[in-house]
Amino acid sequence: MAAHSRGVQSVEVAGRILAALTAHAGPMMLRDLAAAAAVTPAQAHAYLVSLRKLELVEQEADGSRYRLGPFALRMGLARLRVSDPLRMAADMIGTLSDRLGLMMTITVWGDHGPTVVRVHEAATQVHANLRAGSVFALTGTATGWVFAAFAPPDLVEAMIGAEMADPRHSQRVAAGMSLADVRAEVARVRVDLYATTDGRPIPGIAAIAVPVFDHSGQLQLVITAIGPSGMVDRSHASAQVATLVAAARELSERLGYAPAGGETAPAM
Repeated sequence: MAAHSRGVQSVEVAGRILAALTAHAGPMMLRDLAAAAAVTPAQAHAYLVSLRKLELVEQEADGSRYRLGPFALRMGLARLRVSDPLRMAADMIGTLSDRLGLMMTITVWGDHGPTVVRVHEAATQVHANLRAGSVFALTGTATGWVFAAFAPPDLVEAMIGAEMADPRHSQRVAAGMSLADVRAEVARVRVDLYATTDGRPIPGIAAIAVPVFDHSGQLQLVITAIGPSGMVDRSHASAQVATLVAAARELSERLGYAPAGGETAPAM
């Protein structure tokens, strides 16, 4: 059905009530729920009677507050069972590549660290030997910085230490960086929700990487845009950065991610 097709208004109102309960992530008083759904308390009460019959909503024992019911839980679990993060990300990166004119990659955590599982070439060729199975360093690559910032510390800390102790790695990727520099970059990525690099590890090539989270708040994968330095805007006001961050947020939400009180990440 087209997005502009006429719908059923009562279903849409019920949807707003369920959306309000979902966003609040806890029991709500009738007046607060009505305000959040943009209806009067009397209207909200009438809808809640029907939603309770369907077990989409339940009322606390004292009758003062409402929360999502058991059928809402079963619907959510059914959605999670059919969600395929890699397929969903693969569908997205083709559109992003066409829109930005940049190579796109999908990277997950593998046996040897951040491992590329999908590459979508851009119309403009990038002279980077990237293919499925390629492994990114944690320090000095945009993709690696996102994993360093959001992957569980027990996965990344030892690898960061090993990279910093390897003189060949330091000269090639993270030249001149101290452990304090690494910690500062990780902290920045946690705040910004993206990482960028330019000229490292490949001269003349820049990248922007963004995290995708699942319903439990765990890092699921990283989407990275890669291109010639002159084609990649790494500034904080960059439209490319904004596009990638928004795409990652959309995919995370489709995977059930709902940060409470702002995005959080494991402490390094």
